[in-house]
Amino acid sequence: MSERRASLSVWESGFEWAPGQDVRHADAHVDGAPERTYAARSWTSPVAEVPFAATELIPSWNARTPAGTWLCVEGRVADDSGWTPWFVLAHWAEDDPEGGAPITRTTVDDQRFDAGRVSTDTWRAADGRTFDRWQVRVTALTAAGATEQPELSLVAGSASRFEIDPAEPTSPLSSGEAAAAYGTEIAVPPYSQRLHIDTFPQWNGGGQSWCSPTSMTMILEHWDRGPCPEEHAWVGHDTDPQVVHGVRRVFDHRYEGAGNWAFNTAYAGARGLRAYVTRLRDLTEAEAFVAAGVPLVVSVSFTQDELDGAGYETEGHLLTIVGFTADGDVISNDPNSHRTASNEQVRSVFRRDQFERVWLGDTGGLAYVVHPHDVALPTAPAEANWA
Repeated sequence: MSERRASLSVWESGFEWAPGQDVRHADAHVDGAPERTYAARSWTSPVAEVPFAATELIPSWNARTPAGTWLCVEGRVADDSGWTPWFVLAHWAEDDPEGGAPITRTTVDDQRFDAGRVSTDTWRAADGRTFDRWQVRVTALTAAGATEQPELSLVAGSASRFEIDPAEPTSPLSSGEAAAAYGTEIAVPPYSQRLHIDTFPQWNGGGQSWCSPTSMTMILEHWDRGPCPEEHAWVGHDTDPQVVHGVRRVFDHRYEGAGNWAFNTAYAGARGLRAYVTRLRDLTEAEAFVAAGVPLVVSVSFTQDELDGAGYETEGHLLTIVGFTADGDVISNDPNSHRTASNEQVRSVFRRDQFERVWLGDTGGLAYVVHPHDVALPTAPAEANWA
């Protein structure tokens, strides 16, 4: 039987920091890096109750980390047997050591417990285990001599349980306000990740795997929050340098990739947008966003014959939903651009039934919600998976 359960909790105020003990930390990604002492203060979320037996948790955050500061983001979950230990989701800074950050942005390997494990940016329950409540703890760490403190503007968590029957019918066309999505295409600028193949090989070999930051760059440019020429002058070429800027700001050095979901939304948050990761239940929910003028970044996986017109297959890929045809098919800016190194090949139209299956099937409707604070989102459903 299919299940599509998703619940989002969000905090955007009340970040009262509690002082903590100094922390000694050495950057594991810098050879010979010495241990440094950081002043610590932390904020712990209220307990978020989940109205179902959840199997996954994806925290998100929006923050600024001035030079000499960084964040440690942790989580824990509970069921009837009690709480797990705190597990680390991220050592995060909005920049990197070359840009003034005291640590390398990274996740942490080898965190397994009886109740489950950390998979890069996601808590995944062990087989037969679930959770019904969770918390996030954010610790702000400041090096001696730093003149400013980290600031939080949003902390969120998406708890979910998705099991989709491949034979389940495609969602029907929307009615009401969401029907305004049909025949609507949001003017999102197209960028191809394939223009960056074999460039900057230190970031996972170049553009072959840069789908997430390329998609996020499209959204940032749409909302006029992309980096200015002075910010990306270091790139050294004129081929969409804003994409490379994004890769540098989201790269996860333990994961060795630019596809960390929470790191991508944190990048948008550091540029003044409101951004988090959630799961949507079907295309009717995506249509509500398009009708409200808010494009989405979503995760898909498919074989060569499962998505007509894509021209490739993938075990995991990020692209955008920017509109719907009059018949309800999906209009996407796909950074893989039909495997052609051209921004003109980014726009794609995908069959509604096929797209919904490859989006929901393996990745459970994962989506980045990114918008300016003054742009309202559509009304959330009763079991709210956006806010």
